[in-house]
Amino acid sequence: MRVGIIGLDTSHVIAFTKIFNDPAEKEHVPGFRVVAAYKGGSPDVESSATRLEGFTAELRDKWKVEIVPDIPTLCSKVDVVLLESVDGRRHLEQVRPVFAAHKPVFIDKPLAASYDDAKEIAKLGREAGVPWFSSSSLRFWSETRRLKNPPDAGHIMGYNVYGPAPVEPHHPDLFWYGMHAVEALYTLLGPGCESVSMQVTPDEDIVVGKWKDGRLGVVRGFRNQLYEYGITLFSEKKVLRSEDVPETYGALLTEIANFFQTRVPPVSNAETLEIFAFMQAAQVSKSRGGAIVPMSEIMK
Repeated sequence: MRVGIIGLDTSHVIAFTKIFNDPAEKEHVPGFRVVAAYKGGSPDVESSATRLEGFTAELRDKWKVEIVPDIPTLCSKVDVVLLESVDGRRHLEQVRPVFAAHKPVFIDKPLAASYDDAKEIAKLGREAGVPWFSSSSLRFWSETRRLKNPPDAGHIMGYNVYGPAPVEPHHPDLFWYGMHAVEALYTLLGPGCESVSMQVTPDEDIVVGKWKDGRLGVVRGFRNQLYEYGITLFSEKKVLRSEDVPETYGALLTEIANFFQTRVPPVSNAETLEIFAFMQAAQVSKSRGGAIVPMSEIMK
């Protein structure tokens, strides 16, 4: 399959191209090749403005990927699309021509920079009949999978997930990077959260979600330079913790490849929308001094 990339301002575009295009890569996924890309970019986002040209040059010069002037041209040259723009604000406008061209699309994190935009993307995809999904690679981390309903754990009371959560001024706090930990939490607990609260300090965010069946999910997001991920499971019988196992992109790219072949998303669009409602509720809680926010208020 011919793969096209939209948005060349994230390191994912290099990592994903290497996995698809290089048979010598240890995590190589055969049957796919990145052949064309559209630059995109956001001048007001530092991590976009400072990296866009470098990643574009590497794709063009090292990987011989054709750089095209617009998204409709890209869609005319490919079978499937990776929407990789680092700025979630751009995703709604960039996915419109992809849906119009009826190309299956993976939309990298964050799906959007607001819950309303996320809902609109889902609506447009449904109306066009085009499959899409969005996910953090942490959903497919071997430790996330190991700690989801492990044998002999008994009744699971809840999970704590921690990870880096630096912020970007054009996105709600968790949308920019904390969503990785939130995605892992939802992988473990599934949908069904009924309320969210958020406490903020200069060094970290603490988000507590209460699920309809009484389980609690906690996200601890580090705002400092700490770059560590981890999971703790609490059950009636034991406490289990994630091990120090590398989290790489191979599992995510395998899921993306399967999705492109089957057109069946590995995570439902409805669950992805609830994840964004959870993060929006956390932002509302922060604005109210940590008050509990019902999910129904966001998802009305």
